[in-house]
Amino acid sequence: MVSRLACIRSRSVLEMGAGFSEAIFMVFPIPFLRPVSFLSAMLLCSLLSLRAEDEPVIVAFGDSTTAVRGELKIYASLLAEELPERGMPVRIINAGVGGNHTNHARARFEKAVLAHEPEVVIIQFGINDAAVDVWKNPPATESRVSLADYEKNLRYFVKTLMERQVSVVLMTPNPLRWTPKMREMYGKPPYLTDDVDGFNVKLKGYAEKVRQIAKSEKVPLIDVSQAFEDFGKKDGQSVDDLLLDGIHPNDRGHRLVADLLIAKLLTLRPKNN
Repeated sequence: MVSRLACIRSRSVLEMGAGFSEAIFMVFPIPFLRPVSFLSAMLLCSLLSLRAEDEPVIVAFGDSTTAVRGELKIYASLLAEELPERGMPVRIINAGVGGNHTNHARARFEKAVLAHEPEVVIIQFGINDAAVDVWKNPPATESRVSLADYEKNLRYFVKTLMERQVSVVLMTPNPLRWTPKMREMYGKPPYLTDDVDGFNVKLKGYAEKVRQIAKSEKVPLIDVSQAFEDFGKKDGQSVDDLLLDGIHPNDRGHRLVADLLIAKLLTLRPKNN
């Protein structure tokens, strides 16, 4: 027998160009069970996936720090696996797209988020918005998305979702750290290469704006930026321990984010539960 959780735990929706492709991955983790045919397993998983359509939907809406990334155990996958085990069956839609800032996100908001009729939407953007492309010729001097436009976009997402009675969880962007590659690309003003925190000179303001929006709109906040910094202040630890490449969270970083989200989501309890 293929377990229901095994069929749906890796269910995710990945954005592929202008469209979406949905993949249901089958897992057979228990070696002593009698083998089943591929067609039987597919049929069973299809039937179980229909049942999953009735489960509350949580959309993870973000950039490459949200998107599927090879074999990395991203926070959305951890939520899909562990929330049902905590008594909260849900369907997780991963609407993270690498390279996106909030202008990109606003253009795809209807299809990537609203079309799924979610109960909860987790929103995390900022790294690409705040980035100043000093590696270009001539070098950029301003962030890709101004702080004012970033705020407008986030408030648009929040207010649109709240009008539809969708719960919103805002997350600050994770902090960045210098690597040789990042120094080569971004080692010019306004960035400060002689400061361990110098890659965040613009990003800090964007993280603070998320905090302000969460407070004024009265929506839950997961302060990923502060959580990473707090982690790095403990003896024998650094923010680098949570990052793959100076930008993207590694397994340990995603584990930290998932733990914070699970604790918060269990207090929200989508209305179908």
